[in-house]
Amino acid sequence: MAKDTTGRLHVTVKTGGKRKLSSKLWLERQLNDPYVAQAKRDGFRSRAAYKLQEIDDKHRILKRGQVVVDLGAAPGGWSQIAAKRVGSVEGKGKVVAIDLLEMPELPGVSFARMDFLDDKAPDRLRAMIGGGADVVMSDMAANTTGHRKTDQLRIIGLVESAAAFASEILNPGGTFLAKVFQSGADAELLTQLKRDFATVKHVKPAASRQDSSERYVLAQGFRGTNEMQRD
Repeated sequence: MAKDTTGRLHVTVKTGGKRKLSSKLWLERQLNDPYVAQAKRDGFRSRAAYKLQEIDDKHRILKRGQVVVDLGAAPGGWSQIAAKRVGSVEGKGKVVAIDLLEMPELPGVSFARMDFLDDKAPDRLRAMIGGGADVVMSDMAANTTGHRKTDQLRIIGLVESAAAFASEILNPGGTFLAKVFQSGADAELLTQLKRDFATVKHVKPAASRQDSSERYVLAQGFRGTNEMQRD
């Protein structure tokens, strides 16, 4: 162990056996990430909880009594924050979450394991929600191939699908929040969001690793009428 520039002990992971260099670097980063350590102390499922917490502290997207949809929820960091802030733990609001992976039960959160891109997923989600939603948020990330342009297209395609679902389910004035990456490939997505929402901006919370191209698109003030209201 050695100390980093802040004086904290820095853990170094040895290579060897079947561990690849990429796995070594990921594990090393996790062990030395102050947000990972803080999440354990605070009882959060993941460091991602601090990203949503920071975004909401600044932009006030979560309010008591709201209905929130969390796409790509596992292991549950965002759902934890949402459930607390909308009051679903006390039965005030509702948080509906889905993911490809299983997610252990969380107070105030209705979870279903499903692939968002499955043709049947939107209808299943609508049934779980039982009406319109006030916030649709997505921390989903597409599986990467290592080919930069292909990966960018996959990521944008996933966000576009989430945005299309949001436009069908959001109540007027609703919010859409989704993870994207700095690539310049999201121009068409932004154009569509600017038509559907009063304000659209990119945000990068401090809890996002500074060496990562990760950022979030935040669209507020949904102008449309959701399908649930048209029926």
